[in-house]
Amino acid sequence: MQIFPGTFRKIRVLPYYPSVSIGLAARRSIVRGIMLAFTFPGQGSQRPGMGRPWAAHDSWELVDEASEIAGRDVARLLLDADADELKDTRNAQLTTFVSSLIVLDAAERLGLEASVCAGHSLGEYTALTATGALSFHDGVRLVCARADAMHQAGTENPGTMAAVLGLDDDAVEVACRRADSEVWVANFNAPGQVVIAGSPSGVAAASAIAKELGAKKVMPLPVSGAFHTPYMAAARNALREAIAAAVPRDSDVPVISNVDGQPHKHGSEWASLLSAQLVSPVRWKHCLLAMEDMGVTDYAELGPGGVLTGMAKRTVKDGRTISVATPEDIDKLVDWVKAGAGLAPTSTRAFEGEHLFAAERVVVSPAAGVFTPTGDVAEGSQISVGTLLGHVSQAEVRSPFAGLLQSYIAVDGERVTLRQPIAWLRTS
Repeated sequence: MQIFPGTFRKIRVLPYYPSVSIGLAARRSIVRGIMLAFTFPGQGSQRPGMGRPWAAHDSWELVDEASEIAGRDVARLLLDADADELKDTRNAQLTTFVSSLIVLDAAERLGLEASVCAGHSLGEYTALTATGALSFHDGVRLVCARADAMHQAGTENPGTMAAVLGLDDDAVEVACRRADSEVWVANFNAPGQVVIAGSPSGVAAASAIAKELGAKKVMPLPVSGAFHTPYMAAARNALREAIAAAVPRDSDVPVISNVDGQPHKHGSEWASLLSAQLVSPVRWKHCLLAMEDMGVTDYAELGPGGVLTGMAKRTVKDGRTISVATPEDIDKLVDWVKAGAGLAPTSTRAFEGEHLFAAERVVVSPAAGVFTPTGDVAEGSQISVGTLLGHVSQAEVRSPFAGLLQSYIAVDGERVTLRQPIAWLRTS
């Protein structure tokens, strides 16, 4: 049986699970020339009522979990908060993170997987949670800690940001240096789209010089701080402890870092990368080019807005792009992936190599919740019918089969859903 490493919910594409059979073209292996990337938006993509299309969807269960972890009413923020309330960094980051993972959860319920993930600023935390490098619990806690730290840093050291359009990267950096003030490049978003940040006077001076150098437009951004600059040094110090406590794990799916524009799969590398990200420019253009160099052909933005889709169109020459924000968009995503693989929208065909041998079995979750293994049954162990493998919340996960435990599919602390695969084994 071919079992492919999953992402946020560790879904495996298994032919005898009809509910996950329609997304086979999007699994991590390259199929018929396509290679899929999931990208996740950052702060600023939030909008009032963005949770309403999802309120009746099964993936909405994430909202209740996030509310419990964060100690906040995330549902109210997603359904009823106005634009002013959502502009608060603490609300913007939490709601954008949860909204993006709702979309991802809905996609993964159909068996869709990515070969690589990346996120813009806050979205990098979403990408790490999507790949399993962070558990959902740790992801929520870290995002809350990050937002609190950045809000505090912005209060203590007020700053602002502006988007410079129609000027190349080097010229924007020259404008910042010529301003002779506290202003820096904060985001390299796409060709001709760079964000600067710093003191209000510094940003104003650099904006004027950028226009002199040929910028088509400079737009002030409605933010509460100079993010990704030295103005966030206090937030970096406050966040280090929270990052260290989360202990990011190794992941099968690489995440492209904002700091260096390179793919990373080792959990040990993320403590320094996430810390540096707060005071370093987001090299999003470089992230997109790195994915292109890796062979990515399809870029799906999961979450509110569609800003990253526009950036991808400006940066990647031949890539296909799609923005997915609502349940209706999930259906479009499935057809879009199939089209990229050369399949008709109604096709449910599996690809060559999808075989399930009679000697192999999968143990699935009896409930929804957080999976905790017993720790007593190691991979490679011979188990009997009824062997206790762990718990999902209070429900026991016992094997209905006897055989050799090949591998755990879910990991410790992972949120799983009813009937999600937990482990697989080979029977005698």
